Amino acid sequence: MSTYSVIVRFFQEGGIFMYPIMLVMAVGLAISVERYLYLSRSRSVNRKIWDELMPVLQSGKYQQAMTAVAKSDAAICKILSYGLSRVRTARRREDIEMAMEEGLMEIIPRMEKRTHYLASFANIATLLGLLGTIIGLIQAFTAVANANPAEKAELLSSSISVAMNTTAFGLIVAIPLLLVYSVLQSKTTQIVDSLEMASVKFLNMVTERSKPEGA
Repeated sequence: MSTYSVIVRFFQEGGIFMYPIMLVMAVGLAISVERYLYLSRSRSVNRKIWDELMPVLQSGKYQQAMTAVAKSDAAICKILSYGLSRVRTARRREDIEMAMEEGLMEIIPRMEKRTHYLASFANIATLLGLLGTIIGLIQAFTAVANANPAEKAELLSSSISVAMNTTAFGLIVAIPLLLVYSVLQSKTTQIVDSLEMASVKFLNMVTERSKPEGA
């Protein structure tokens, strides 16, 4: 028997609860791919833009930097635009820092968007699998109660085996979703940390350039 035939038989014997678990798997997979691509692209774009803006910021050409960040909707541009808009008017470092924190607070929900659904989907898949197994066991014991005593043991064992398919499938879906959730959470944290580091570097550059002017 081929692998494909085994998978089809496994799915068919699991009963009706296999279909909602399959739906959860499809939606979770779609979210996983979309979030991974988004976060990977965001990290790459942020690094590229920061490397391009670093010489401009170090030379104090804030207006040129402001023009550059206005052309992009990248996370680093959003945060720097808040900071650059306060450079000329702010009297304290804290004023610029608070403005950039405001930008970061707008960015973080965008980074974490839909990721938390994966943990929920993993729990739903597990619970659907358990529910399918319980319903299957109820049906199995009901059928065995009316069966020939000589066939009860064999019928019960085969019915339980089929009922356990939903639990197995639920776990097959839930475990990868939890792993992907952890990976995406880690990736999001790394991006947020890099944005915070870029904010601190920008603040340090602004502070260092303002010292001679204050003197």
